[in-house]
Amino acid sequence: MTSFKRTGTYVFLSLAALISIFPFLWMIVSATNLSVDVSQGRLLPGLHLFDNFRKLTDSIDLGQSMWNSAKISITTTVLALLIASLAGYGFEIYRSRAKDIVFNILLLSMMIPFAALMVPLYQMFASISRSVPSMGINTVTSVILPTMTTAFLIFFFRQSTKMFPKELLEAGRMDGLSELGVFFRIYVPTMRTTYAAGAIITFLSSWNNYLWPLIVLQSPEKRTIPLLISNLGSSYSPDYGVIMTAIVISTLPTALVFFLMQKHFVAGMVGSVK
Repeated sequence: MTSFKRTGTYVFLSLAALISIFPFLWMIVSATNLSVDVSQGRLLPGLHLFDNFRKLTDSIDLGQSMWNSAKISITTTVLALLIASLAGYGFEIYRSRAKDIVFNILLLSMMIPFAALMVPLYQMFASISRSVPSMGINTVTSVILPTMTTAFLIFFFRQSTKMFPKELLEAGRMDGLSELGVFFRIYVPTMRTTYAAGAIITFLSSWNNYLWPLIVLQSPEKRTIPLLISNLGSSYSPDYGVIMTAIVISTLPTALVFFLMQKHFVAGMVGSVK
């Protein structure tokens, strides 16, 4: 009976894994086929990967779009981790009734959909464009600032800080470290799994961000990779082989980041501190 249950478990997990992996396999296979083969649902690899890649690079500036996405995503991730970890650390270590009220208000902001904020944000950056053009519409700054940190990331760091051994803070203070010294020299190294999990979440969210960059980035040379793929699919007769090739290339950085940090990601999500 135990063997039967184990076999059933393996069969169920194998089917679930196949269903999860199939879209990625189909994406990779489609990148090697012609557009007509993709439209017909061909599931066998073809011989047109390099042709699709050549068509892709000839029609658009792929390198510039990848660089734009990388620049925005890396900057957003670094700033988000710094700000969110400082906020989460402060909310948990320096507890007070007023801070708890502020934190609850911060959590309430998670209930506001981004669609409700788009018009006010656009108006704000449009007004900034008149006085500080480098931070207004059609700049990298206008993409980074609204997504620089989130209430969820602050909440995530605060909850992880609950498991942080407070004895280390007291030891650092007794050794003469300042509060910033305690934070950067004790808290940050100890919470590396939490930082890894936050980095993956933020990087993936920033890399795949579509709606807000679509609104504020108006020059073709500043478009990110999601906007580029959207433009490829909006033509009168889209080449699905080329589109799938672009999707595969755009997926590589996020997959690389996840696989390099997946062990820390799992540890950070369960709240462990090593």
